[in-house]
This record gives sequence, C-alpha cells and structure tokens, in this order.
Amino acid sequence: MPRTQEENERIRQVAKENIRTAAMEIFIERGYHDASIDDVVKKAGVSKGLMYNYYRGKEELLEEMVQNRIEEIIQVMQEASALGSPSEQLKHIVKGALDNVKQRPDVYRFYLHLQTQPKEDKVLSKYSQILNEAMAKQFEVQCGMFAGLGTANARLRSLYFSSTLHGMMLMICTYPDQYPTEEMKEQIIQQFCTDR
Repeated sequence: MPRTQEENERIRQVAKENIRTAAMEIFIERGYHDASIDDVVKKAGVSKGLMYNYYRGKEELLEEMVQNRIEEIIQVMQEASALGSPSEQLKHIVKGALDNVKQRPDVYRFYLHLQTQPKEDKVLSKYSQILNEAMAKQFEVQCGMFAGLGTANARLRSLYFSSTLHGMMLMICTYPDQYPTEEMKEQIIQQFCTDR
C-alpha cells in the first residue's frame, strides 16, 4: 500500500530533524567552519544525496537551525503572554529558559557563541544578527510584562532581569552538574516575578 501524503511529510520532517540534530552535534564538536557535510551525513545516518535533497549545504542548515531557535523563543514568549498576570508570565520565562538550558547546555552554548561572532566572519555574523534582532523583539514583549507589574522603570528592570537570567544560563551550561539550578530559579523568581 502506498504511503499517504501525510506519512511522506512526517518521514520528511523526521529525516530533516535527524540531519539538523546531527549538524548541531557536529557544529558544537568542531565549530561551524571546521564541520563538513560528510561529517553531518555520517552522524545523521543518511546519504549525501538525501541531505542535499533537503538542504543546499551547511549554511542552509545553519539558517534553519537559527530559525527554529527563534521559533522556540517566540513560542515561550507567546505562552508566557497568554498567562493571566505579569508575575506568572515572567515565571514562565524563567522556568522555560533555565529548564531548556539544563536539558541542552551545549545547544545554549552554541547559540551564545553564535551571537558573539565578529563581524569579519560574514557567514556567522549574518545569523548572529538575525538571532539578536529576533531576541530584541522579544525583549520588548518582556518590557511590557514588567510595565504590567507596575515597575517604575520597566525597561531597565527588564534588562537587569535578562542579564541575571542569561548569567544563570551561562553558569548552568558551564557547570551543569554543580550549579544549583532549582535554588537559583527560586531566587530569580522571588527577586523579579512579584508585583511591586
């Protein structure tokens, strides 16, 4: 019996996800520029022809990975925005961010590294800029949450919150087995996620 269009699409998406996962692992292990398509297809367990059927090369893989990361961030912010109170919205951001880094510290480190690329690296700085611009838009959403808390200077408080949260995320990915994530999660929630 031939496969349905839905089955074919599901198989296609699974194959693409396997290729992206393998690419992420190789990019983390060797760096974007030192990774090869041969490394990626070997890790993914697919033929080079199938890989090129979905992606023209490394840069297109990176582009889709960055787009997926942006979609993850937008989803967390949309979920947070749908909650009733600003304090619950901010708690959702904290929990989502810290739990995500705890589960995938290398992935967070990869995107952090991507965001800090020098402008001379034309390929990586292009995707760094795309990611940074998307995060800046979500920062504006977050500023609105702090305004909803009644914070005097919502923008400054939001920036302080983001700086604290990203510092914690960096500590988790640097010391994944030693960092007291749950205790620190409670600290940041107490400090930032309550009505003023």
